[in-house]
Amino acid sequence: MKVRLSAAALLLPLFLAVACAPEEAPPSDTAAQPTEAAAVGAESTAPAVPVAPVAGPLGVVDIAPGDPIKIAYMLVVAGDNQTLGQDAKRGIELAIADAPELLGHTVELTGEDSGCNAEGGQAAATKLAADKTIVAVIGSSCSSESVPGAPIISDAGLTMLSPSATAPILTNPDSRAAGFFRTAHNDKVQGKVGADFVFTGLGLKKVATINDGSPYSAGLVEAFEESYKALGGEVVAHEAVSDKDTDMRAVLTTIAQSGPEFLYYPVFSAGGGYITTQKGEIAGLETVPGMGADGMFSPDFIEAAGDAVDGMYLSSPDFSVFGSAYKDKFLPAHMAAYNESPISAFHAHAYDATNIIYAAIQKVAVQDPDGTLHIDRQLFRDAIAATSGFQGLTGNLTCDANGDCADPVLAVYKINLSDVEAGKGLTEMEKVWPTE
Repeated sequence: MKVRLSAAALLLPLFLAVACAPEEAPPSDTAAQPTEAAAVGAESTAPAVPVAPVAGPLGVVDIAPGDPIKIAYMLVVAGDNQTLGQDAKRGIELAIADAPELLGHTVELTGEDSGCNAEGGQAAATKLAADKTIVAVIGSSCSSESVPGAPIISDAGLTMLSPSATAPILTNPDSRAAGFFRTAHNDKVQGKVGADFVFTGLGLKKVATINDGSPYSAGLVEAFEESYKALGGEVVAHEAVSDKDTDMRAVLTTIAQSGPEFLYYPVFSAGGGYITTQKGEIAGLETVPGMGADGMFSPDFIEAAGDAVDGMYLSSPDFSVFGSAYKDKFLPAHMAAYNESPISAFHAHAYDATNIIYAAIQKVAVQDPDGTLHIDRQLFRDAIAATSGFQGLTGNLTCDANGDCADPVLAVYKINLSDVEAGKGLTEMEKVWPTE
């Protein structure tokens, strides 16, 4: 599946100039024309005396005159969790619409559905790795995809930036694939915010947790429990389900016997819907509040949970700290293109990932007089790794030695059924933590 994008095709009158080079240009909220947006963040244009690079250890992408610069996505765009990937894909599309050309070449988006599972991640990564014309990959959506997929992408010489794969294992120096980076937060941050909210914000001292065994869910529960215990809270039950389970009553009955004051279950939309609806059937859990995380920050979850979603808490990136470029330019452009507000949590992170890729291409591409581009893959990866002080929609991004590039600020939102019925999107829900 290929999508050829242009500003005209998306009918976007606004062009967002939020990308800038690491530490080399101050942030700007001024709208720019497409070619200017592409150039923002570059130290210079092509070298004065172009010399085609000798192939480095990861090879070189050669782009002939008239051929596009190809960027690929690896996202879940179908099935139970499709809005997670569709939301991010829209962020990529809007970034490309801002700058449909780069160094005289159009930018083309191609991609694969990665299914939000290990099998889908492996299959999608294998297909993308075989395409030697791809410059970089934006993905994956879910950590379950990235655990098997990132090494395949990396070993093929490609570099990937994930807008939403948040599991700590992905940037652990003992397990990280060299080509993996992310503009999303590390769940060590998200777990701590969730624990702070429950223990300090709500004053609850006894919690039960459920994970679905995925790298994302298990890693986030671990981070939450570690922070919660350090605060003085007690984890009275630690249970696991399968991401294929539909009947959660046995697990919930076991949990009820431990007398929790709160239930923490950072799973995905389908599983979260079953837990949310069924816990109301279990004696002792009828009024126990529940909380998920960004994997459930989706209209798919609201639909799956129905009326039981009322009062549910979800942690997510804190949209209130995104700058004026997000509020005044990105959101109106999103509405103009898709006739709705963002549908999940990582559209801005995908937008930033795209612009970081643009800036890296500007830095390392060698351009011949006839317009041919040569992009050394190792130099490109090194340029991504050197990202520092990058002014994006989500903040000031700097990549650390392990590929974590986010400027992470997390919040907790409360879903009120009245807001859902009024047509509000998740990004418009009530922020309840932090309170300052």
